[in-house]
Amino acid sequence: MSVAPAPTVSFDDRFARELPEMAVPWQADEAPDPRLLVLNDALAIELGLDPGALRSPEGVRLLVGTAVPDGAKPVAQAYAGHQFGGFVPRLGDGRALLLGELTDVEGRLRDLHLKGSGRTPFSRGADGLAAVGPMLREYVISEAMHALGIPTTRSLAVVATGRPVRRETLLPGAVLARVAGSHLRVGSFQYARATGDVDLLRRLADHAIARHGVGSGDGGAADAQNPYLALFEAVVAAQASLVAQWMLVGFVHGVMNTDNTTISGETIDYGPCAFLDAFDPATVFSSIDAGGRYAYGNQPIVAEWNLARFAEALLPLLADDQEQAVALAIEALERFRPQYNAAWTAGMRGKLGVPEGLDDEIATALVEELLGLMQESRVDLTSFFRALGTAARGDAEPARLLVLDLARFDSWLERWRALGPDAETMDRANPVYIPRNHLVEEALTAATEGDLAPLQRLLEVLAAPYEERPGLERYAAPAPGGTGPYRTFCGT
Repeated sequence: MSVAPAPTVSFDDRFARELPEMAVPWQADEAPDPRLLVLNDALAIELGLDPGALRSPEGVRLLVGTAVPDGAKPVAQAYAGHQFGGFVPRLGDGRALLLGELTDVEGRLRDLHLKGSGRTPFSRGADGLAAVGPMLREYVISEAMHALGIPTTRSLAVVATGRPVRRETLLPGAVLARVAGSHLRVGSFQYARATGDVDLLRRLADHAIARHGVGSGDGGAADAQNPYLALFEAVVAAQASLVAQWMLVGFVHGVMNTDNTTISGETIDYGPCAFLDAFDPATVFSSIDAGGRYAYGNQPIVAEWNLARFAEALLPLLADDQEQAVALAIEALERFRPQYNAAWTAGMRGKLGVPEGLDDEIATALVEELLGLMQESRVDLTSFFRALGTAARGDAEPARLLVLDLARFDSWLERWRALGPDAETMDRANPVYIPRNHLVEEALTAATEGDLAPLQRLLEVLAAPYEERPGLERYAAPAPGGTGPYRTFCGT
C-alpha cells in the first residue's frame, strides 16, 4: 500500500474516530491491472478533486483504494439489518470500504466509499468482489436518479481491476467509487442497539445529528428538547419524501432491507433495481424476491416498516420510561403516512398539471381513476405521462392509443381537460428519458465486452431527462414487444 502524492486530496476519518466500535480498519485488495472505465468529472469538481489527477495512474489507484492519501484511514463499517424480514445482527461492509470523508466545495462533508474492493471481516464467505456490469449499472442508475432530482448516493468512477470475478461465469472485475452524505443506515442503529451499549447508540445518534444537520440550527434536532426524537422525525420525513419520488417515476428499488434505508434520505444500493415498463403495482424485478415483498406497490409500506425498526433501535434514547418511549415513537411514526400521501399527491398534481387550488377530493378521485385505467391497460408509465402532456396541448391521440377502455378514458380526459392542465408544469414533472431496462442491459453488455460507447451515450441522454431532443427517439420508446419479463440480479 502506498501514499498518493496528491496534496489536494484531504480526507477526514470522523466516522472511524468517533465510532471505533463500528469501524474495522482494513485495506483494499490489490488490483492487478486497474483501468478507468468512467469518471464523473462534474462530481469530482464538486468534491474539490481534479479530474485530470484522478485519471493519472496514481489517481486510478486511489479510486480502487490501493493508493491511500494522507488522513485517510479506510474502514469496513459494521451494521445489522432485516433482510427480507429476517434480522441479521452482524452484516457490515462485506465488499466495501469507507475511504474517508471529503469536504466538498460547498463545505458539505461527503463519504467516499468503495464497492467491490475485496473481502473484509464482514464478507461471510463471499469473495468481496464486484463485476463490471453491476458496478456500471449502479453508476448509470444513480446518476440518472440524481438528474431526475431524486436524493441519491452518487457515482464518482468505475475502475476495471484486471481481476476476473466468478459468478455464473467468469466476468471482468471492477470497483465503484461512491459518494454519499453518509453511509449511516437504519441497520447502523440496529447494530448499535443489538450490542446493548446505550453509550454507543447515543454517540451514533449524536454523530448522525451532527453529520446531517437534521438539526442543527433553528428548531432542529440538536437544539430540540428531545434531540433523538427530532432525529427520528427527520428521518421519517426524509424517507416519506424519498419513496414518494420513487413511486412517481416508477422506480423499483428491489431490496429495501433496513441496511439499505439511509438516515440521510438518499437512495442507496442499486442492485436488483429497475424502472417500470408496464404499470402494475405488483411488479417485481429482483430474482431473489420470490414473495414480492419489495414489489413496486409495497414500497411505501416497507419504508414505514423499516422506520418502525429504526424506532425500536432508538427507544432507549427517546425516554427513560419504556412506555413513554414507545408512545413517542408511535406518535412520530404515525406521521409517515400523511407525509408520504402529501408528497405523492403533490407530485401527482404536478404530473397532471392541475391547478394548485384544486379541491383534494376532486384531485384524489381523478388520480385514483387514472391509476386504475393505467393498470388495466398496463401502460408504459413514462411514455403515458408524456403523452398526457401532449393531450394538455390539444392532441389526445398519443395517449388514447395506449389505453384499452377508450370510453372510460375519454370521460376521464374530458373532466381533466376542463381543469385547464398546464402542459409546461407537466413537462417539468414527467421525464422523457429514464434508464429503460433494455437500454441499460444493452449498454452494460457492450461495456463488459469492451465497448463503452453505448454507455457514454446513455449517460449523456439521462443527464437531461426532462428535455426532449431530436434524434433520441429510441431512448424515449418503451421496450420492444416480445422481450419477455425482465429480471435483475444483485451482483454478488
